[in-house]
Amino acid sequence: MADPAYGMTVHLPNVSYEEARRRIEEALKAEGFGILTEIDVCQTLKQKLGVDFRRYSILGACNPQLAHGALQTEPYIGLLLPCNVVVAEEDGGAVVSILDPKAMFAVVENAALEAVAAEARERLGRALDSLKSTAGAA
Repeated sequence: MADPAYGMTVHLPNVSYEEARRRIEEALKAEGFGILTEIDVCQTLKQKLGVDFRRYSILGACNPQLAHGALQTEPYIGLLLPCNVVVAEEDGGAVVSILDPKAMFAVVENAALEAVAAEARERLGRALDSLKSTAGAA
């Protein structure tokens, strides 16, 4: 499956789901993001549909300063917040994918959001890139 054009993705072969999750949470924290929400897709699908699915979590990451700026610029931008981060098992490793804020905010016709989206994308991109440098570390 191809990586989505609306997201930024890093594949981490031979890295466990747990380790990938730990690493992205640390990297996001270093960029000023906290995790506000979590959806355990595997558990939810098992409970609601009785089906098995690989470990797959959707984390709602938020940088308070960026969120505040976006909300001041566009009051209903909360419909697109927080930034979604997927951590999933993938063929003997893990994958981490983050929704691209520029793609997300493109649905809003407000040029004043471009700076906030660009900064969010830069910070999230650095967090994701840091996983590449630790991909071999255990």
